[in-house]
Amino acid sequence: MSIDYALLTDLYEITMAQGYRESGHADTEACFHMYFRDNPFSGGYAIACGMAQLADMIDTFEFSGDDIDYLSKVPAPGGGALFSGDFLEWLRDFKLTVDVDAVTEGQVVFPNEPLVRVKGPIMQCQLLEAALLNCVNFQTLIATKAARVCLAAQGAPVAEFGLRRAQGAGGGMWASRASIVGGCSSTSNVLAGKMFDLPVSGTHAHSWVMAFPSELEAFRAYAKAFPKNCVLLVDTYNVEQGIDNAITVGLEMRERGEKLSGIRIDSGDLAWLAKMARRKLDAAGLADCGIVLSNDLDEHTIQSILDEGAQVNAWGVGTKLACAFDQPTLGGVYKLSATREPGGEWVDHLKITESAKKLTFPGILDVRRYYHEDGRIAGDMVFDTKRGVDECETIVDPLDSLRRKHLDGKRFETLLEPLARGGKTVLAPEFRDARAAQKRAKAALETLDESQKRMLNPHSYPVGLERGLFEHRSELVAKLRGIED
Repeated sequence: MSIDYALLTDLYEITMAQGYRESGHADTEACFHMYFRDNPFSGGYAIACGMAQLADMIDTFEFSGDDIDYLSKVPAPGGGALFSGDFLEWLRDFKLTVDVDAVTEGQVVFPNEPLVRVKGPIMQCQLLEAALLNCVNFQTLIATKAARVCLAAQGAPVAEFGLRRAQGAGGGMWASRASIVGGCSSTSNVLAGKMFDLPVSGTHAHSWVMAFPSELEAFRAYAKAFPKNCVLLVDTYNVEQGIDNAITVGLEMRERGEKLSGIRIDSGDLAWLAKMARRKLDAAGLADCGIVLSNDLDEHTIQSILDEGAQVNAWGVGTKLACAFDQPTLGGVYKLSATREPGGEWVDHLKITESAKKLTFPGILDVRRYYHEDGRIAGDMVFDTKRGVDECETIVDPLDSLRRKHLDGKRFETLLEPLARGGKTVLAPEFRDARAAQKRAKAALETLDESQKRMLNPHSYPVGLERGLFEHRSELVAKLRGIED
């Protein structure tokens, strides 16, 4: 998708860039981290997504002549032009030189650990902030929702078809891709299928049935047109009548050597209707005809329907997936953690504020993920790459110093992988592919304990600061607040 990422930003990112330049900080190097503070949907995890779009952003990030012309006309509130001609000429020749590291798409992630790290000239880091958050926040949210829906479906295919209810064309496109990463088998969004090489699926709407003199004639016409993709929507008038008409067409197809793939129910008491449909189809000898359910589904309704004993072969999930209906935003943030002048040493920074939960983390950070011997993940350590990790390998809850866990002796891996170096992406093709990310997500979810995947009151996965980093942060807080021993 062609997007003007340079101007996909909040105005203050550009005003700060001019300010840094005019105040002599153009060469100051900075480190920023993107992370979120709470698991979405009151769940126990999130699925990282949006890094492929982030790579696209870096590949195409530049200020065009039209961009410069537009910025030259932005007025200052006090009169005159907001941006200086000298700064705009600098933007005209702007080239990214930042280093970016990120977790791979499909990885399971948790609050308070960096998903993306950006290092480079502070002006450049600042200019990337809004678009980076836009990429990762939304897609991580949707991929997580998709993973929850697919887990509830217990292995039955889930088709995403929320385009018509999505927040605009862009939201619909990226929601379709993120849904595949999270585990959906297909999308109804044809443009997303083309752009991102995603499986597409779909049959017919109620209008097809309404356009014919009778439901039976509509079903026969559709079966004739699509004998190898025949799923009939049976609830236009009366579900029981629709099932009976579908059975008639299914038996006619069988006589021709064809197969009725399934029926879809899109309204009413879905659990009750699905069980009735299964009884009728089986009695008619159409045990191989599947049942597809849709209609404002989410992970909770799917779980409820299955708990009632309905046999469902596939699900169609639209609005509540593509719009993340019950939580509209992930709430990820992008925070400065360190700076250095040319030839100097890194100086750590943090934001304190009046809320302990918003206290940020200093340093050049990465994440170690530790594993139990059986392959399940044991705990995540956020550590400062400058300071390293002490030998006891202890993590401390950033909000409760008494909550600690020892991880020494366990196998571990670091999560942040190179995405760009010197402003050029180094992401391998397989790390931009949605279906490859889906496989990683499935494997990552299998490393979670079942208690961490449950829908209601999931067990909290341990994520903490490396002990030395926790103590360093506490010392910085005391210093900044003027607290003496």
